[in-house]
Amino acid sequence: MTEHDLIVIGAGPGGYVAAIRAAQLGLNVACIEREPALGGTCLRVGCIPSKALLESSQLFHDANDGLKKHGVKVSKVELDLAAMLKRKDATVTALTKGVDGLFKKNGITRYEGTATFTGPGAISVKGKDNAELTAKHILIATGSKPATIPGVELDGDRIGCSTEALAYAEVPKHLVVIGAGVIGLELGSVWLRLGSKVTVLEYMDHILPGLDDELSKEALKLFKKQGFEFHLGAKVTGAKSKKTKATVSIEGADDIDCDRVLVATGRWANTDNLGLDAIGLKTNKRGQIEVNEHYETGVEGVYAIGDVIPGVMLAHKAEEEGIACVEHIVTGVGHVNYNAIPGIVYTHPEIASVGKTEKELTDAGIEYNTGKFNFMANGRARALGDTAGWVKLLADKHSDRIVGAHIIGPRAGDLIAEIAVAIEFGASAEDIARSSHAHPTLAECIKEAAMGVAGRTIHM
Repeated sequence: MTEHDLIVIGAGPGGYVAAIRAAQLGLNVACIEREPALGGTCLRVGCIPSKALLESSQLFHDANDGLKKHGVKVSKVELDLAAMLKRKDATVTALTKGVDGLFKKNGITRYEGTATFTGPGAISVKGKDNAELTAKHILIATGSKPATIPGVELDGDRIGCSTEALAYAEVPKHLVVIGAGVIGLELGSVWLRLGSKVTVLEYMDHILPGLDDELSKEALKLFKKQGFEFHLGAKVTGAKSKKTKATVSIEGADDIDCDRVLVATGRWANTDNLGLDAIGLKTNKRGQIEVNEHYETGVEGVYAIGDVIPGVMLAHKAEEEGIACVEHIVTGVGHVNYNAIPGIVYTHPEIASVGKTEKELTDAGIEYNTGKFNFMANGRARALGDTAGWVKLLADKHSDRIVGAHIIGPRAGDLIAEIAVAIEFGASAEDIARSSHAHPTLAECIKEAAMGVAGRTIHM
């Protein structure tokens, strides 16, 4: 038996960040990861590779269609998909090696293998590193896996999930995406820009479920202009591969034949085969583990964070939870403000939200004021030639505190950070409106929206 102060199961964003912070606080930390590369789904086959392809595919699209308006003439633009995929892989490799270096720097013991609980405070590791471990504190951070739907037969080739869609060897002539959430629209955007016909099938009557209604409607309008084909209210009843093709069946509609199918219908907690029965720990129907405000499970000394607990599945949320969890273990203090955690869709235009939606505020009986500003009226957006979309701020009617923000437009993912900080510090719309924002910048749209809360927008 090897003893540690803390064992972290899973080296994704939540797990590896928690391990590093715990080591900084003086704990003897071990981290168990079954994959050879550290970083979890997000780094290996999720956030990072998808953003690399989104960036590359946007450059390819701009070279073909977007540069001429800037007076740049380009001829004979050709796609080298193999080189694009190689760059994506190199980006991932560099970052996974970076995490490995951070483990060594912070003295974290890494075990490569599969972890299983054998009893209270006891873990068995099987794989490259076989070990029997004990610890007073054990943190479950095993992330999530793609969810499937009845009748859809995944074959890891013609019909696959996000992992396969990050590595198609050729551009599909026709790609069908099941699910109009973040993953489906981001990866759909990649292949649309590279030449695919992309058909999106969504069970709901709107895209991007969970986002602000006005944001969802605006995104749908802009994505249709880009060439996406949407079928909303579509119940997929099956999908089968046929050698070089695939067929998707929809209730009450004709089958759709295509080259590839991307199943993007959400994710489930990755808690299978952890041996949770050995410690009497139960999960819900989605495989998630219930925890209290300090991420403690119903079993003493066992904690859980990230995608394995209820809530939105975001890498940065898991990081915040990991830090809060281990800081509470060591110092007795640790907290996450979930109202200040932004969510981003890295399509073009980008989409970003933080805090409450208008529907959530209305349902809660909270009165609010709205300030809105269009990128069309912003000098920097005009100079970029990227003017679609707007910034919308929601402020409590009585206190003027910012309670939500929703942005669709250029660099929305970067702009939302200012509002996240504002919410974290309890800032008001007036606070933002009175703060100088450099000209010309896209951030001026946030200032103008804040001024709009009080009905005094200047440039629109």
